Amino acid sequence: MENILEIKNLSKYFGKSKVVDSINLTIKEGEIFGFLGPNGAGKTTTIKMILGLLSIDEGEIKVNGYDVKKEFEKAMENASGIVENPDMYGYMTGRDNLKLYARLRGVKNERIDEVISLVDMKEAANMKVSKYSLGMKQRMGLALTLLNSPKLLILDEPTNGLDPAGIKHLRDILKEISRKDKVAVFVSSHILTEMELMCDKVAVINKGKIVKIEEIGKEKQDEESEETVISVQQLQDAEKILKANNYETKIVDDKIVVKIAHDKVSAVIKLLAKNDIDVYSAVPKEKTLEDIFFDATEGGQKNENN
Repeated sequence: MENILEIKNLSKYFGKSKVVDSINLTIKEGEIFGFLGPNGAGKTTTIKMILGLLSIDEGEIKVNGYDVKKEFEKAMENASGIVENPDMYGYMTGRDNLKLYARLRGVKNERIDEVISLVDMKEAANMKVSKYSLGMKQRMGLALTLLNSPKLLILDEPTNGLDPAGIKHLRDILKEISRKDKVAVFVSSHILTEMELMCDKVAVINKGKIVKIEEIGKEKQDEESEETVISVQQLQDAEKILKANNYETKIVDDKIVVKIAHDKVSAVIKLLAKNDIDVYSAVPKEKTLEDIFFDATEGGQKNENN
């Protein structure tokens, strides 16, 4: 698959403070890539540099092979995005906003109907934008970003203010364009469950640095530190026995979670059985995106930088 967005050693300073610190990312065509981090971790600053809204102090950004610093116009021909809120004229209809943007970007009128249909705004397209709900504005804003058939779509907190139905609709649209049109989608959000449902891969940024990159649904744990969840009858007794034998344990939801290599699980079960502990089950603990995020950010701690 082709690399659509390439970020190498990217840094940004505000005064003497380094708010984005030597980050490296690659996003391929057809990939939905999530960007996670505590408030002020550097997400929006990074996105603004990709779109040319902030200057790049160090490093480079390429969109579809074009350098954002040296070949800005060519790079932006292949990119589109929304930072914070969709920018539209409230006194105009949604369709007229699209027509204006289409003329500025040299987009044919047929494409207007295509994107209106894609975001399910046929009935509301002829209403004034000032009458739109927040969800309608988000969908019409997404239609604006899709007019020029971008190879890279960048969305900064796109689910803000949306109800569950609106969030699901947005997720479905993004999945469709990534699979059907091979659009690379770069999306920042703080809603972990939604990112887990939407994204193919996520990067966690904290204090301006990328601290973790994971493929969703394919997290692999180190065999030496894999967590196994053991269900037993005598919970407290079992924990004492394991700790006495130098196993790292904790109790979660009335079960014992033990850090242990996979090939040592049978030895733990035998140890417990030998001490008259009834073992009901022992299964590997699956890591969620929430686990990955809080592990990487040391509990989601905040940072003063933007």
